[in-house]
Amino acid sequence: MNGGIIEIDIHGMNQYQAKTYIDSQLKKAKTNVYRLRIVHGFHQGDALRKMVRQTYRHHPKVIKIEIGLNPGITDLVLRNII
Repeated sequence: MNGGIIEIDIHGMNQYQAKTYIDSQLKKAKTNVYRLRIVHGFHQGDALRKMVRQTYRHHPKVIKIEIGLNPGITDLVLRNII
């Protein structure tokens, strides 16, 4: 963990495994965690990226999804930093 950011790597997982792992991390996230950084990769296809961005778009703990310059990473923002 890096200052309120939890980074998880879901390379090599299928969609079910990745969703289960992300859900467990969301459930365990304490109030000091404001961002869950999902490293899904992009060279081996976009199934995991699509699943993350579609599934967690309306998740009750996720206030927004941020897509950075790296196409292999998606950030789930859990709360804003003041």
